[in-house]
Amino acid sequence: MNRILGALGGRLARYLAAPSHCARAVAPTDVQAIRAAILPGDVLLVEGNSRFSSAIKYLTHSNWSHAALYVGEGQGGFIEADVVEGVRAVGWSEFEGMGLRLCRPVALRPDDALRVIAAARARLGHRYDLRNIVDLARYLLPTPPVPGRVRRRMLSLGSGDPTRAICSGMIAQCFQSVRYPILPHIEHRADDPNCATCLREYWHVRHHSLFVPADFDRSPYFAIVKPEVQPTLDYAALDWAGIAPEPGERTKLPELSGQTRNAD
Repeated sequence: MNRILGALGGRLARYLAAPSHCARAVAPTDVQAIRAAILPGDVLLVEGNSRFSSAIKYLTHSNWSHAALYVGEGQGGFIEADVVEGVRAVGWSEFEGMGLRLCRPVALRPDDALRVIAAARARLGHRYDLRNIVDLARYLLPTPPVPGRVRRRMLSLGSGDPTRAICSGMIAQCFQSVRYPILPHIEHRADDPNCATCLREYWHVRHHSLFVPADFDRSPYFAIVKPEVQPTLDYAALDWAGIAPEPGERTKLPELSGQTRNAD
């Protein structure tokens, strides 16, 4: 029975991993520009184009459906968790032509960055148990009709077994291993009976299975890094379908009243 369930789960996972025809919201990112800016320990968010990605974007109200941890050029590039292949190392070619966002843990100490990477490498080869086909079947509908309050919990795959890894949960575990915050729940408590206004701050760790790729974007402890933009864009020469002016024609702009725009 386990063999049959595993085979059915594998077929379902491959179906969900196949490209969908949903329009992308993020323009393709220049991989070389990201490559020049990235540092080991950074998290790369990806706007995927699979059926699985479409459901994740809907459930998380986000453009980001996948996350990968950069571990360095000499170590394979990235470590990611794939629903079909499990936790694996991938190179830059995996993200060509996709919308990307680079998230950097603020003030993460170099030694802890190495520990985060080591924690990710220790998970290489971990796979999601494809016998849990019920967990996979929830993603057959790109926009499942569920209330907003339960959407995040729909993303929690499997039973919580540490060898059953999904991308954002795997990366969250690695950062939690060095006690680095992502989106903690912070509680303020009055513990001093002699001072009602003296509040002590307690930080609570969220279970790793409840993290989604967009949480690294939303976290105040991760900076959004945009590669340096080179001033080579000639926007006036772009060929916009249906609205391009005639050859040699330039659109006349209204006069700016009391305002000027300085050219760099």
